[in-house]
Amino acid sequence: MDWIPAVFVAFKVLVLVTGMFFAIKWHYDQGKKGKAYQNERRAVLRAGGQVVAVFVLSLLGLGLLTSYLIRMLGM
Repeated sequence: MDWIPAVFVAFKVLVLVTGMFFAIKWHYDQGKKGKAYQNERRAVLRAGGQVVAVFVLSLLGLGLLTSYLIRMLGM
């Protein structure tokens, strides 16, 4: 039983180090590509903004619906 935490910690460290290596490698490779993907980046940012806008509007709608139901039920 004493070896289980050591194995789990070692596995966690191995996974985190591997993930950090590939994250740094991916960012380095993206930096080398340069401005070729500028339009793609803009499209991704625009799509992300649209997703955020839809999420905020749906959250606002859910809040208004909840407020209406609370008032209607007399809570």
